[in-house]
Amino acid sequence: MSGPHPATAAARRAVRDTLNQADIGAGSRLLLAVSGGSDSMALAAAALFVSRHDGLLIDTITVDHGLRPESVDEARAVAAQLENMGVSRAHVARVNGADAAATAGPEGTARAARYAAIAHQAQEGTAAVLLGHTADDQAETVLLGLARGSGARSIRGMLPIGPLPEYPGIRALRPLLGMRRADLRAGLTSAGIAWWDDPTNEPTSPWRAKDGTQLRRSAVRSHALRALEEDLGSGVVKNLARTAQLLQADDEALTSWATREREGLGREPDIKKLRGLPAAVRTRILRALALEAGARAGELVGWHIDHLDELVTGPGGARSIDLPGVRAVQSGGRITFEGLGLDRSRNDENGKGRDGRD
Repeated sequence: MSGPHPATAAARRAVRDTLNQADIGAGSRLLLAVSGGSDSMALAAAALFVSRHDGLLIDTITVDHGLRPESVDEARAVAAQLENMGVSRAHVARVNGADAAATAGPEGTARAARYAAIAHQAQEGTAAVLLGHTADDQAETVLLGLARGSGARSIRGMLPIGPLPEYPGIRALRPLLGMRRADLRAGLTSAGIAWWDDPTNEPTSPWRAKDGTQLRRSAVRSHALRALEEDLGSGVVKNLARTAQLLQADDEALTSWATREREGLGREPDIKKLRGLPAAVRTRILRALALEAGARAGELVGWHIDHLDELVTGPGGARSIDLPGVRAVQSGGRITFEGLGLDRSRNDENGKGRDGRD
């Protein structure tokens, strides 16, 4: 009797290895986010195989964004298929996709709603959430980060073991980050496991960005990555994913360095001491201080950190800059943070912050 397809066997090993690295053992309950697409169905099949041998409990959640009339029936069909595969509890959650489609950033809004539903389902007793992101997804994330001019924190991509986005108290595992989507589909086909291709991910989908253009990740998936593979070879996706992995190690080292330095600087760091640190360490300290002071993490982006760093490296004197949720002030040779209050509204109406920038 022949064994499983090589991709199926590799997915099982990847799940087991990730669970071992996360120190998750027998008796633990896991929540799998399963859209019904090939990536998440391959993860479900691999996780269920491991669970039967290692004594784990598997629940799933399928999020229906309500973007198409038939999506609710498809989500229920996914849940039924998962129960037939051996899932103990297959949940379906519906979120308002119409709200996402009406915003300036439908992809981000849908993503936030999806993670909120997952976090709500991951009640106490859930050891971790498993997500079916692949090397293809990682390559897309790296390219999107590069296009935004982001630093290592963005280009490093998704972590194999880390917090669920926006929910630091919930662990998220991504065992399939080293595997290609095409290989996983070959394994599913060999095992006779069906999956759903969501038409909202296609270039021709009516779900568009606010300006009417194709959704960014969909554009990268359908055009940019294919063009790169044609010009640079089929290894480009795995190489981009490898780049993310290398940057994760670099970012971890720099963040550790910044954490040690920050302990000695206090909440109102001395500018001279900050100037003596490498920029990569200094900006991590400043970002951490801003977040600790109440800056909104989802809105604090690279150019905010650049301007914040200018308060340290620029001329002396009382200067400040408004960040999402807080104001950073340079005064008396130190950097401090304060709430914006009503001043933010007045500054926004005038079109500039207290430092005079448009």
